[in-house]
Amino acid sequence: MNPMKSVSSGVKAGSPVLRGLMVSLACMAAATVVASAIYKFTGAKEGTMETSVYIIHSLSLFIGGLITGNRAGRKGWYYGGMMGVLYSAIVVLVGFLSYDAAFTVYTLVLLLLSFAAGALGGMIGVNLRR
Repeated sequence: MNPMKSVSSGVKAGSPVLRGLMVSLACMAAATVVASAIYKFTGAKEGTMETSVYIIHSLSLFIGGLITGNRAGRKGWYYGGMMGVLYSAIVVLVGFLSYDAAFTVYTLVLLLLSFAAGALGGMIGVNLRR
């Protein structure tokens, strides 16, 4: 019997999902700082803030999906979608722990939309490799 040379143990440092998640969170942080500066120093109304939050999350998830799919090289929808699920889990966890935000139907919608945005970015990222 031949012994196993290595055992896969989930997410590794070189994992496409982890790399895409880090890029996605970095994009979200940078875009949030820029949006905060725009709201602080311009006459932008706070009523548009919800729209800008959705745009920031969508673009961050899409970019993270692109990176994930490109690094994975295959199954971009799967890896990008998993990155989106992890991203939304982090956002929901931060909201729950810091603002005591309850789990609602909108949490499930966020999860599904995050999966979709990450999966779309992952599919395009795989095809950008060629």
